[in-house]
Amino acid sequence: MNTVTIPKKEYSKLKSQALAYRKMAKSLFSAVVKDPISEVVGDFHASGLYSRDFLKDLEAGLRKSSYLKAKR
Repeated sequence: MNTVTIPKKEYSKLKSQALAYRKMAKSLFSAVVKDPISEVVGDFHASGLYSRDFLKDLEAGLRKSSYLKAKR
């Protein structure tokens, strides 16, 4: 294991920045507008790039994921 030694002042600064980033990221990601699952799958289908099996798996996965739970 490698060890890095930095001054306590630098450590405190880095820790403060990390906490601020986490707080900002949490609020940013929770504010993202979530489209309905059918619309997401429809957009994938409309591209013509994905197989029917993939689209079924995508929809099933989205319905099981935290995506749907977070939307409620």
